[in-house]
Amino acid sequence: MKENDKEMVPLEDAENQVRVVVQRLALLHLSYASTLIKKFGWKEGKLLILSAIKEYGRRVAERTKQGYQSLPKYGFYTTREGQPPVCEFGKIVLDYGELDIGSLYCLIDAAKTMQSNPDEKLIHKKCMTVGDEYCEFDTVRTSELDKELLFSKEQDWSRVDPLLYEFYKKKERNLKGEV
Repeated sequence: MKENDKEMVPLEDAENQVRVVVQRLALLHLSYASTLIKKFGWKEGKLLILSAIKEYGRRVAERTKQGYQSLPKYGFYTTREGQPPVCEFGKIVLDYGELDIGSLYCLIDAAKTMQSNPDEKLIHKKCMTVGDEYCEFDTVRTSELDKELLFSKEQDWSRVDPLLYEFYKKKERNLKGEV
């Protein structure tokens, strides 16, 4: 097949196809995470999910170092005229109202950056899966505690992203009946 014979797909169609995959990824995450929480309860289930997300971050970082692209260029975020883009993953989490388990996925951002470079992490300044209108990120230096938490076994390392960590602390206080 010659270069000129390749079928061209309009950008809008290609973006939509990526959205479908992102939506399916969100549904997969919500499904396995809710199954773990139902079976083991919030505390133990959360640790299992965090373990999976940490491993996922390691794999993403490894493939990125090998030259693979980390996120799709088009379709992961829906652009809005004059406004910040909206995360397709976050839209599904909000549709299902499962912010607690949906937001655990978002720890991939800190995990993958710390796996690539333990001295820095990508954290959320705003995050749709905890109720913000859009996602906003910042790259910051890690602390020794951040490194210890992420690279140790079977610990709650969610603290590496302060915004998400505060969201989980609030949930856990509500579970205990505190306000």
